[in-house]
Amino acid sequence: MSTFQPQLDIAILRHGEPVGGRRFRGSGADDPLSATGWRQMNASMSQTGVWGSVVTSPLRRARDFAEAFATRNGLPWRVEDDLREIGMGSWEGRAPDEIAAADPDGYAAYYADPVACMPPGAEPLANFRTRVAAALDALEGPGPVLVVAHAGVARVALAHALDGSLAAMMRTKVPYACLSRLTHDTRGWHLRSHAAS
Repeated sequence: MSTFQPQLDIAILRHGEPVGGRRFRGSGADDPLSATGWRQMNASMSQTGVWGSVVTSPLRRARDFAEAFATRNGLPWRVEDDLREIGMGSWEGRAPDEIAAADPDGYAAYYADPVACMPPGAEPLANFRTRVAAALDALEGPGPVLVVAHAGVARVALAHALDGSLAAMMRTKVPYACLSRLTHDTRGWHLRSHAAS
């Protein structure tokens, strides 16, 4: 059963660019933000209004900014382990070009059908969605709550709000420092905005 207040506004902020550029980091590769990543996140949060609390993934690319933002603004904050990114198995920490060269069939299959063709050893998408959705459903104020996390977490939140399928969830674009706003009330989840540009 949800522990939500009658209405709670939340926003999911994806981390910015990590050190090392584009790689499949998942939940195992824990690179910090690059200088560009810090700029991206600060720019996204420069005019977003007043926040009541911050909840963050334990991974550094999300947690470092969450802690700094909360401290700078005098906000309570906490880490929620279930908001970590999906585990990418044998692809963790590897660049897309490296995987495409080493396993072109597996790489092509993943992009054609990620629901059925996750990397070897990866966390199943259904398990990931269940884990993240439960963490989101359990959020409490003080609100509005800023959730600092990952593209996968944002995709789950959007799918959860829209009753979307796993396939639809994986087709959602979530660029670095993207901010998605949702509300939960007695009628359930509602998507307010998704800044994917």
